[in-house]
Amino acid sequence: MLTLIIIVCCFAAYLLGSIPTAIWYGEAYFGMDIRKHGSGNAGATNTFRVLGKRAGTVVLFIDAMKGWIATSLALILYYTNLIDWSDCQTLKLIFGFSAVIGHVFPVFSNFKGGKGVATLLGMVLSVHPEAALVCMVIFFVVFMSFHYVSLGAILASLAFPILLVFKTFGKENSLVIGFGFVLFGMIVITHRKNIVRLMRGEENRIYLKKKKVIE
Repeated sequence: MLTLIIIVCCFAAYLLGSIPTAIWYGEAYFGMDIRKHGSGNAGATNTFRVLGKRAGTVVLFIDAMKGWIATSLALILYYTNLIDWSDCQTLKLIFGFSAVIGHVFPVFSNFKGGKGVATLLGMVLSVHPEAALVCMVIFFVVFMSFHYVSLGAILASLAFPILLVFKTFGKENSLVIGFGFVLFGMIVITHRKNIVRLMRGEENRIYLKKKKVIE
């Protein structure tokens, strides 16, 4: 029975992650398919670029919540005494990863979604909130310094497992560390085109404030 419940939760996490927030928001409030504008990516970054800060913030928040809620499904099993804390930590990773896969390969939009950064953030906030907050700081420092969302996301995702390896917050679960490196690899794969553009100096910059024009 427990196995069936876990399978159902995995499927529910994937479906939750599959919700194409950027696509549905763009169609509902702007009458446009975000995939046909900007970078063509159905994620928060392209939403910021094409639809503006308010739309981008909404999409970012909802996509992060998808990851957090999906990951936290494990807590329901724990608080109903179906699993112990060790299993809860393991299932958090499995459910969260299912949501990230859903965001990248969403069933609701022909398996073409975003890059999973916001959903991954929500997952990490549930799995290890302390490390997640540090990674968020790293992302914003890199982004505000260089204005590259992709660079900030890559370095922040790499920082997560490294922080755990060096026991910044005490002794860590080796499984969490392993998943950290796996998810970093996933971020690199989904950002491979961005990495090429960064190396060529062709990556698009994003500015939270419009640059002043000097006459």
